[in-house]
Amino acid sequence: MAIHDRTIEIEVAYALPNQQILKKISVQTDTTVQQAIEYSGIMQEFPEIDLAKNKLGIFSKFVQLNTPLKSRDRIEIYRPLIIDPKEARRLRVKKK
Repeated sequence: MAIHDRTIEIEVAYALPNQQILKKISVQTDTTVQQAIEYSGIMQEFPEIDLAKNKLGIFSKFVQLNTPLKSRDRIEIYRPLIIDPKEARRLRVKKK
């Protein structure tokens, strides 16, 4: 079996208010979400990412660190909310 037969293409995404990054990488077919994030190097670029705190998803569906990946999955690393969405809405209404 050729090595490319055992690899899949995936993406790792992270966004800040003023910057978005999408890394396309090849990983082994048995790679987990955590392994792919670590392999991507994104945590060195954004040291604020904490896998114990940041929620993770694949195409907007929450996943765990040990979730195995499939070809063309996009891992999304979500930032913590600064303010509760209901509170933000209440403040916008009050401001008007």
